[in-house]
Amino acid sequence: MSGGSGFPGFHHHGYDRDYARPLFRVASFSDNGVGEEQERHAPSPRGRSMSRTTSTLAATPPRLSPSVSKLSMKKLQQVVNEKSLEDEEMELMKEKYTKLLLGEDMSGSGKGVCTAVAISNAITNLYATVFGTSHRLQPLPPEKKAMWNREMDCLLSICEYIVEFAPKLQAMPDGSTHDKFYPHGMSAQVMATSPRSDILMNLPALEKLETMLLDILESFDKTDFWYVDQRKQSFNDSTKSFQRSEDKWWLPEPCVPDSGLSDRMHRELQQKRDQASQIHKMAMEINSGILSEMQVPLSYIETLPKSGKVGVGDAIYRYMSSGDQFSPEHLLNFLNLSSEHEALEIADRVEAAMYVWRRKASMTHVVSKWENVTELNADGDKNLILASRARSLLLCLKQRFPGLSQTTLDTSKIQYNKDIGQAILESYSRVLESLAYNIVSWIDDVLIADGNARKGHNIRMQKQEFSKLSPQQY
Repeated sequence: MSGGSGFPGFHHHGYDRDYARPLFRVASFSDNGVGEEQERHAPSPRGRSMSRTTSTLAATPPRLSPSVSKLSMKKLQQVVNEKSLEDEEMELMKEKYTKLLLGEDMSGSGKGVCTAVAISNAITNLYATVFGTSHRLQPLPPEKKAMWNREMDCLLSICEYIVEFAPKLQAMPDGSTHDKFYPHGMSAQVMATSPRSDILMNLPALEKLETMLLDILESFDKTDFWYVDQRKQSFNDSTKSFQRSEDKWWLPEPCVPDSGLSDRMHRELQQKRDQASQIHKMAMEINSGILSEMQVPLSYIETLPKSGKVGVGDAIYRYMSSGDQFSPEHLLNFLNLSSEHEALEIADRVEAAMYVWRRKASMTHVVSKWENVTELNADGDKNLILASRARSLLLCLKQRFPGLSQTTLDTSKIQYNKDIGQAILESYSRVLESLAYNIVSWIDDVLIADGNARKGHNIRMQKQEFSKLSPQQY
């Protein structure tokens, strides 16, 4: 993504339409001489009719030939169309900017959501608008790609103004960093602003992941496979190399040549799948880290069970509390979860029990970061051990079900979060995680279709070879 940018201001159409300009520059644009100069030269709404009247009184220009006149009208129509398109984009940006300021409460009574939740919803809705109808491996349409870049630039530009104060050495006129007027040659320090540490660390990484994902989609401009709408196919069509499950009947089905994809295309698909899978893991890790830093809402704490055993149930508690060696993989195999709905239910129960054990452990231990607590440094505290095992079980569960929905705690944190920086990082990493997961799924569909086509092609070739053999040769 591009660098710093900001929201467009509510200016006349004659002004510059650079959406990448920060908000404070737009707001101060008309305060300087340049803005006044443009305002003097730009026709005002009231002066438009007067200018048209004046132009009619002027000398009539010489009549043009029909061909030149037709060409001029064509260019004029093109300019008008571009102008109307820019006006529509500007009005759309104004509407979305207004919703952010009003907290999605269009009555203006101040009953809307906080700014952090409004921005999080804006990023989520933008992702749904741009990628929600894309269910195949192909580049984004130019208009949707432009919308994504333009609006994400505006939303991410807020992070440029989220800073923290830190002491900084101030250089003296003679080049030294010590002030002779300070006692004992103390360093001359001033408080300087710098980007907040979590934004400085995570935002560039997320922008890099986004660029890699969009590059993967752009690389599927010319491919050996294509898609068909299974709703338009005949029910008696038995030549399909890919059969989608009934619960996803509305998704397009990938098709490959009868002999399968070329070896080069197959290798490229596998490489891009591995790349998208790594991006998915990195985005999921960043998202989990941001969520762990968010405060647990009081409304969630009030719903916690009285004990962790009650939360997870007797069977899971018995497995987690017995023995020195704990394997979350073995526990998940024992549970034999068959659907994401069951997995999400177990995740909610385990996460609630984990916070119960953490609260009990915090009464006797001071823990600065729970992610650093393991069984090795639990000092034999049963609550710390159980909390550590619950966290490892949650991580294993999310890895086994990468498309798992947000848990009740995660949803509650996002809903009650008021930190704008965390809201941007969380929603940004969440939509990138979703896009990476979808790309992996789409590539898997094509690879499955390719494997079925190759298998069918080999069977047909064997039948042809056998049919060429005479009965004496058997």
